[in-house]
Parts: sequence; C-alpha cells; structure tokens
Amino acid sequence: MADIDFVKHDQGGVNARILAKETKADFRRVEAASLKIKASFASAEGKRLFIRYFNTFQLGIHFISVISRTRLNHDDVSKVEALIRSQMDKVAEDLNKAIDGAEALFHANGITSTATYDTVPLDLEVGVLSSSSRRYLEILGKLDQLMPLLQTLEIHEIITQQAVDVERAALKRKVRDVANGARNLATRLRREMNALDARRTAGDAGSAGEAESSQPGEAPPADDVAASLLVEADAAQGVAGADDIAPPSSSEADAVTVDPA
Repeated sequence: MADIDFVKHDQGGVNARILAKETKADFRRVEAASLKIKASFASAEGKRLFIRYFNTFQLGIHFISVISRTRLNHDDVSKVEALIRSQMDKVAEDLNKAIDGAEALFHANGITSTATYDTVPLDLEVGVLSSSSRRYLEILGKLDQLMPLLQTLEIHEIITQQAVDVERAALKRKVRDVANGARNLATRLRREMNALDARRTAGDAGSAGEAESSQPGEAPPADDVAASLLVEADAAQGVAGADDIAPPSSSEADAVTVDPA
C-alpha cells in the first residue's frame, strides 16, 4: 500500500517566523572582510540562539579586537580577548562532554537511531569576521547537535524529561552568556575610550594645572583598567539569567550595534 501522509509538515514557515521576530544587526560600520561558511541548524534551540546571539557576539568581539585597539592599550585588550576565549573553551568542553555522555548512553542501551525534526532546517551562509566568531559558531553547532540526542534519550525513557529540561536550560544559558559577556565587555571598553578622550580633551583645553584640577585624577594604569574589566566581566557572567542583561544605551550602541537579547 502506498504511503499516506496524513500530517501537514512545515514548509519553511517556522524559520520565517523566527527570522521575522529578530531585529537585523547593523554591520554597516564593519569594514572587515569575512569568511563565508555554510551553516545549518535543525533544532529549535540552535536556530533561535544563532539568530539572537551570533551577530551580538560578532559585533561585540569586533569592537573589542579591532576598534578598541585604536585607542586602548593592546595588552588590556588581549586580556579581555583571553577571558572571552577561556569562557568559550569551557562552554565547548561542557558541550563535548554532554555529547559524549549521550552517545555513551546510546551505545549502552542499544539505541541506533536519533530523533529527527520535521521542520525545515535553517540553512544559510554565515559571514565570519574572526577566529573567535568561528569558535562561537562551532559552539552553536555543538548545541544544535546535542538537542536531538537528549530528546531521543527522553523518548526511550533513558533519562527523564526533567533531566533533559535542566540540561538544556543550563547549556543554553552558557551559550548565551558568551555573547552577552562579549557585548558587556565591548560596552565597558567603549566607556573607557570615552573617558580617555575626555581626559585628553580636558588636558588640551587649559594649562596643565587647570587640567589637573578639573580632572578626577590621573588615567589609571593599564593593568588596573584590565583588572577592573575582568572583575566586572566575571560578575556579569555570574548572572543566572543572561536574557535579563540590559542592552547597551543608544550612545554605546553607536559603537556596538546589536539586536536586543
């Protein structure tokens, strides 16, 4: 008997709805070349996190690595970059462990097939601006890979729905925190650049004595600036809900233009 399809399947409407809800990121001020990489996301989590946070991360890391280096101490910027890379390495390690653990459960329980999605995958060509952006894209791909594995284990009752929900929420939060952390650090560097410009302007406006009296103090040493940024970044990353982090103000958004998380 011929197969009878009695279910209406998605024809791309899901992807269209996801894309319609998100504000387009403004890359008009980004003059860097990008490597075009084909990407595909099948899970609901992978699609939404990519659309909402990849460009947020790209714009944030571009400001940190390129724009801030035109004004700030390069060693300070390198320390901020190292912090972000360290965070990405930790998230990638957590995702790899989760994937390996799921595959081990597949093998131990004789599971040979993985749950698949009936919705159309989100296939697109991504313009990647930096090695950090490439790493973040890979992290999003790992999350997308893990989601159907977890759902398969829940369907077979190897793990509970509650365990799946907890694992999914924790990993999504970690992936979001990388992008929000980069955005927050870019905003802080922007503020430091503005403060540096203000100090220089005040110094040029009058005599050295007048400038000293009008300024709150000497420019902080480079190491103190970097240390302050790292402490603030660690505090921001400790926030349980990354979606609660406020987007940059309109003046800061001129330098770091991102779609609201």
